[in-house]
Amino acid sequence: MKKKILIIGSDPNSINSEIIYKCWKSLKLEEKNQIYLISNYKLLLEQFKVLKYPVKLIKVKNIDDDTKTNRLKIINIDIKFKDPFKVSINNSSILIKKSFDKAHKIALSGKVIGIINCPLNKKLLKTNQGVTEYLASKCKIKDNSEVMLIKNKNFAVSPITTHINLKNVVKKISKNLITKKIYTINNWYEKNLKIKPNIGVLGINPHNGEMRKNSEEIRIILPAIQKLKKNGFKVYGPLAADTVFINNYIKYDVILGMYHDQVLAPFKTIFKFDAINLTLGLKYLRLSPDHGVASNIIKKGIANKTSLLKCIEFLTKLK
Repeated sequence: MKKKILIIGSDPNSINSEIIYKCWKSLKLEEKNQIYLISNYKLLLEQFKVLKYPVKLIKVKNIDDDTKTNRLKIINIDIKFKDPFKVSINNSSILIKKSFDKAHKIALSGKVIGIINCPLNKKLLKTNQGVTEYLASKCKIKDNSEVMLIKNKNFAVSPITTHINLKNVVKKISKNLITKKIYTINNWYEKNLKIKPNIGVLGINPHNGEMRKNSEEIRIILPAIQKLKKNGFKVYGPLAADTVFINNYIKYDVILGMYHDQVLAPFKTIFKFDAINLTLGLKYLRLSPDHGVASNIIKKGIANKTSLLKCIEFLTKLK
């Protein structure tokens, strides 16, 4: 039986049902039959009705239901609501946490290529974590070796630290952490994309702290790079963060930054919606569109499906 693709409908107070429909109608029947959506069946019916989208749904118990159909297959999560686009915070949180738990359990079975979660307000997870850290915790990864990778066809960026306050970044980074993240990235590229990636590593201070003796670049980042080079990795740096995204980034497959916005802000400025968010190093592959819930444009019909479609296309091409 062909492996499936799980999509988590995620935050109901969002553009998610719009981008799901826009992607769904552009897929071939064979691709549609690989997809199983975890959400609330009635909620989606009501949302599609409000949006006037002519899509038919079918409720299935699990991904072993291999029915060939043009209907969107829904694995149902029970919640209560009145207005389908104004679901309470509590019920939205119930939907999201139960959906992630269900997807995690199914993904561990090995019957899926990967899971895609649509955008969500991270507060609904009711933890101090983002999705990357939440799933790493569920997979019992305790050494911080999981990786957030924002990728398009030819280029990717990855932050060493993810959803932490800027004041805590310097305390968090270490030679060991940088090394673990690069091992995860390199191994994934070699296994799935069949290449040994060129990885550029940014410094953390303006002008790389002028490479002063007591700078993080000299004490932490450079020693990590030197160690990885000795082990055969194609790693370069420390690179100056204020200039690398002008044009030098094209020399690399991946640019590794020390904190979230150091690499995500320039990446999104250059590539807009042409990107997907991957979590590497879990017991399964997790993806998500590289944008938020866009609550300001709900029901306006102008949401961009590109990033979600890129996620689906990426999984359909993986063996």
